Amino acid sequence: MASLLPPTAAELKQRALDIHRRLAGKLSVVSKEPLVGPADLALLYSPGVAEPCREIAARPEAVYEYTGKGNLVAVVSDGSAVLGLGDIGPEAGLPVMEGKALLFKEFAGIDAVPLVLGTKDTATIISTIKALAPSFGGINLEDIAAPRCFEIETALQEALDIPVFHDDQHGTAICVLAALTNAAKKVGKEFLSLKLVVNGAGAAGTAIVRLLLAAGIRDVTVCDKMGILRTGDPTLNSAMAELAALTNPRGLVGGLAHALAGADAFVGVSVPGILTAEHIRMMAARPVVFAMANPDPEILPALAIAAGAALVATGRSDFPNQINNVLAFPGVFRGALAVRARRVTQKMKLAAARAIAVLAGTGPEGPDAIVPSPFHRELAFQVALAVALAAQAEGVANKILDRSSLVQTIQQGLIEAGAHRSLRTMHHQIQSAGGSRRIQERIGEGLVRTGFLNQEQCDQILALQAGGDRRLFGEIALALGFLDFDTLIDYLRRPGGSV
Repeated sequence: MASLLPPTAAELKQRALDIHRRLAGKLSVVSKEPLVGPADLALLYSPGVAEPCREIAARPEAVYEYTGKGNLVAVVSDGSAVLGLGDIGPEAGLPVMEGKALLFKEFAGIDAVPLVLGTKDTATIISTIKALAPSFGGINLEDIAAPRCFEIETALQEALDIPVFHDDQHGTAICVLAALTNAAKKVGKEFLSLKLVVNGAGAAGTAIVRLLLAAGIRDVTVCDKMGILRTGDPTLNSAMAELAALTNPRGLVGGLAHALAGADAFVGVSVPGILTAEHIRMMAARPVVFAMANPDPEILPALAIAAGAALVATGRSDFPNQINNVLAFPGVFRGALAVRARRVTQKMKLAAARAIAVLAGTGPEGPDAIVPSPFHRELAFQVALAVALAAQAEGVANKILDRSSLVQTIQQGLIEAGAHRSLRTMHHQIQSAGGSRRIQERIGEGLVRTGFLNQEQCDQILALQAGGDRRLFGEIALALGFLDFDTLIDYLRRPGGSV
């Protein structure tokens, strides 16, 4: 029988803390359905909200326990380098930032806020993001022109203890490394021995070169519109001079044609139409061509193949082998947030690239692909796990978890992602027809029958649902640690597995 006595001050405090802990990381759900009733309003807001405030003031790391900070990313741009459109301004760039925020949620269950800034002043951008940073678990810089983007990212990463990730640089580099690793195998060449030409020395080109060098490739030549980057050229800005010092080991001089003579691979992050059939005929046998300029590539795939290219990739979804940053950034942030990484390091990027490369050809993209589909059901999870483990190994994680706890943390974060959307849709359709309870029972029976759960675990989950828990059977099993994500999805996708 419930107590008729009013709650004590300690009980009220605990109730308030419990509500805020329950709401943490679920900001986007609040607008869809209430997580609290009218009786809880005094606990959710004044005066109960004072309790988590006091906890965080006394113990700053508690902000991750009582607020949504740990699952919230800012997508920030000044609109100065939007897709292939250039400097079109913050308002015109806002649709890209909104789309990016939706992709964070769709593929990784991460809440994201699009922020466009009405300034291109480097110092102002840095100070603005620093001032906003306490609200966020990570910063995704987007579509900021080089070389300012380098200075902005470096300054922010030095000043903040949360990951700052310029996706145009590092997301692109991760995907290119993954794709090139598999492309070399497809054409029968040794990855580390590739002679590689990168055309474009901006943000993406610079990051691609640095990551490929970190992966062990030794012969990289970089070109921009003025020709091959080389040391001692007084016309280069500081960022290009640094890049020149790291590349062109054979001391080549001249333009793109001189760089491509005998090259095994071309990576373009530049302008449409710059690569010709004649250029490809100058390359080594069975060359690889990544023509990633958007919206129009450096050369159309059909023309490149006709000229002798053995394998062609672009940044477009209407051609085979699309190299798209959505392969990387959702999982990178999911993994970094899971262990509260202070930054995204080169080793974490290498780990992400390896995870992406391994999955190519194992999903809906088909066996001949050099990168997995963005809709590969394991992609975000495997990238996140690789990144989180690398962060812990390198000592940049503020939260250390054993592998089992880490897997469960990442899976719990992915529950809100699109991987579960079809399952939820099916559940609610059945619920509206009055059959939800029996469906949930049959899922449990099947999991027990196949040995994934024992009967006691199944009964515990069904008891929670009978007591008003609105989550699906599988979601509760994940949350309790009875199942891992891959096992559940594999079972549910079997013929008859959901019933």
